[in-house]
Amino acid sequence: MNGLFSNAAARAAHRSAHASLAELTAAVGLTGFAAAQENPGLMSVIDQHAAGVRDSLDADQRPLTAILLAAYAEGVRDAAFQHGWAAPEGAIDWTGDDWVLRRLLAVCMLARALPAPR
Repeated sequence: MNGLFSNAAARAAHRSAHASLAELTAAVGLTGFAAAQENPGLMSVIDQHAAGVRDSLDADQRPLTAILLAAYAEGVRDAAFQHGWAAPEGAIDWTGDDWVLRRLLAVCMLARALPAPR
């Protein structure tokens, strides 16, 4: 399709991905970033998770995008739920060893480095 609506689906996917990442950041990222600022060990773990996410998405071969990161985060959550993981209720305890939360925080960290949506 050419013309005015040729990129409508791509723009909608882009907006949806940014909204999903913003929601994830509100749920996990804000408190996680604050905890990582106070705990260098946690920051190191999150950096390692971010490297794992980048490797999983072949970020050395193609640029990270909001769509890739949002889809990755959704896949992590879906797999975690299928294996019995439950999202914490209330405040997140970042001193715990929750792989899923740490992986999602790494996604939030990578998403922060993306260009702002248009």
